Amino acid sequence: MPSQVNCALPSGFQLDRYRIERQLSLGGFSIVYLAYDTDGTPVAIKEYLPNSLALRKTGEIEPQVPDDNLPAFRYGMKCFFEEGRSLARLMHPNVVRVLNFFRANNTVYMVMQFERGRTLHEYIQRHRSHVSERFIRNVFIRMLNGLREVHAHKLLHLDIKPSNIYLRADGTPVLLDFGAARQTLVQEQAMLKPMYTPGFASPEHYADRERLGPWSDIYSVGASMHACVVGAAPPRSDERLKKDTFVSLAKTVTGKYSAELLELIDWCLMLDPLKRPQSVYTLQKVLSQKPPRTESAPQTRIGSFLSKIRSSIGKGQGGGKLS
Repeated sequence: MPSQVNCALPSGFQLDRYRIERQLSLGGFSIVYLAYDTDGTPVAIKEYLPNSLALRKTGEIEPQVPDDNLPAFRYGMKCFFEEGRSLARLMHPNVVRVLNFFRANNTVYMVMQFERGRTLHEYIQRHRSHVSERFIRNVFIRMLNGLREVHAHKLLHLDIKPSNIYLRADGTPVLLDFGAARQTLVQEQAMLKPMYTPGFASPEHYADRERLGPWSDIYSVGASMHACVVGAAPPRSDERLKKDTFVSLAKTVTGKYSAELLELIDWCLMLDPLKRPQSVYTLQKVLSQKPPRTESAPQTRIGSFLSKIRSSIGKGQGGGKLS
């Protein structure tokens, strides 16, 4: 079935003990709604509805799934449900809180705490060329606290990007919209194509998926910090594998950001998974270190900071299984 746009559930629709208010977002894999529970508390509800496998027309409630697509659709639904079960065990201020998950209308729904604020993507667009280094460090150090918790539970996010990093009104970042179920579905069902925003996915997202690990999320973190610095994602990693056109930020961006921050972003964006930071702890440790106040020519400093960091902590961060 060719990809199509699915119709959202109508405003006022009663879904289990939640009343749908309106659609918040629509993607190739799901629809997210603003809804209210029986106590009038706002929640965000994510509906599993991959538009490459199923179609819901105007006025319909249950999606239509062709017989040929049923195995893939059901497998993806199982993955989505299991992801909801896993995320419900996470209780961290920097990770979206999953409150409930259930089956209805021949699909699956994930109920999450509704957050007020704006995405990092919106912040970047509004402050283009004026995203400070202090802001970048503060946001990502706290966001990485949440990602460490995710990895500690043997989970991967697999869809980190500025539009999935939410900034509460007080500036606290929250990780949204995990892509693990999507990745599992793609891995098991060859008929499906990856659904990721170009530039933010690591090379192993597209190929060598058996090499996925914390370092894959770290690539996406680096790409998100890259977007803060230059206002756009780096070149697509799958295209970089064919011909790498990425130019080191440490060589092209000068004056506004420390060489240490730029070198760190470059490190995260290495194509070889084993050449990136292998753990969030490693990345956090580097990001939390304040750069020296004394300014010297950038070209004499390139690589000096990270070479010291790698030599001091690289010995204990070998690649391998998710841990």
